[in-house]
Order: sequence, then structure tokens, then C-alpha cells
Amino acid sequence: MIYDKLNNINKYNVISEKVSDFLLGLTPEIAAGRYVIDENTYVNIDVYNTKDFNNCKLEAHKKYIDIQMLLTGNERLDYINTDGLKVSEEYDENRDIMFFETPDIPLNSVQLTPYNFALIYPHEAHMPQINYNNKTHSVKKAVVKIKI
Repeated sequence: MIYDKLNNINKYNVISEKVSDFLLGLTPEIAAGRYVIDENTYVNIDVYNTKDFNNCKLEAHKKYIDIQMLLTGNERLDYINTDGLKVSEEYDENRDIMFFETPDIPLNSVQLTPYNFALIYPHEAHMPQINYNNKTHSVKKAVVKIKI
């Protein structure tokens, strides 16, 4: 996983100019919904409240790389390599998602803040939407899905 500031987004070859331009132009006023960038890339703008760690799920994808970036709020994002994780819900090809049991070992964590992004590859299980500092936050998030 890569965690960086939005103004560095053009440093990553996996991120197209169309995607970086879209993200650089985002404001908190954008409406929730799906925005198609091209035939291999789309962006979901989601609005929600963060949750307690025990109510979040560890997930991974096979067909898409994720870029997750907050427009408002704060959120903790945990992540770990999928090697050795026990599957709790089998892969759903239509939704491109599978879920894992939370392992007994500590997960890596980052604090998502507005206009910083997490670039998450398919071999990286991630648990989004976690309360930050044990507090619920209202969040608006852009989730870019890049087909690989």
C-alpha cells in the first residue's frame, strides 16, 4: 500500500492522467454517486459515518486497484498482505470482493485525512471505515477503481 499527499499523485505510473486530473479537481461539494473515467476506471463518491473496528470487515479485490481519498472527515484504514489470511466470505466476482477473518496479529494502520490517498493493490487486504481516535466521523470519500 502507498499512502501519500494528493499533490504527489502524478509520481505513480499506475495512476493515469485522467484519474489524477479528476482527483485533483475534486471538492467536498461533489455529489455522491458513481463517475466513469474510462472503460477501465470509475470513481465512487461515498458518504457515511465511520464505525467501531469490530464492525468493520477486512476485504480485498482481484480485478481492481483501489485509490481511497477522503474529501471530508477522518478515518482509520487498516491493511495487511493477504498471504496466510483465512477467507470468511468467498470471492464474489460480480462485486470483485472477498472478505477475511481479522488475524490475531496487529494490522498496519494509516489515518486517512482529506486530500491524502491510499493506493491499495489486490494482494493487500484492507479494512476501511474505522473510527479514528475511537470517535465516529462523518466522511465523504472518493474510491477510485482501476481495472488491472
